[in-house]
Amino acid sequence: MVYIREAHAVDSVWPMATPDGTVMEEPRTLAEREQHASHCMSSLDLSPMPALVDDLADDANRCYDAWPDRLILIDRDGRVAYRSAPGPFGFDVEAFERAIAQELEPGGDAQG
Repeated sequence: MVYIREAHAVDSVWPMATPDGTVMEEPRTLAEREQHASHCMSSLDLSPMPALVDDLADDANRCYDAWPDRLILIDRDGRVAYRSAPGPFGFDVEAFERAIAQELEPGGDAQG
């Protein structure tokens, strides 16, 4: 998982408290963004999953057009093998799982 930016920071276009009621502001430092990511991972019980944090320039977000959230699978060659519509309403978890399974097959190619 790559944590990009808080979709509902109180000083953003769509302010909203997190599911546990915590209110977050847009981070001004990488350390603050890392704290947001840590909170997200623990409050959503995602901690068994490894996570990376996007830089403050939002390079990963811009590169993959990931905001507010997307399911994106990168293949063995570093190319996008699957990309969902914007989430959470655009998520097709079954299609994502099929893409992962196909990519994991010997000679797999999630693009089909």
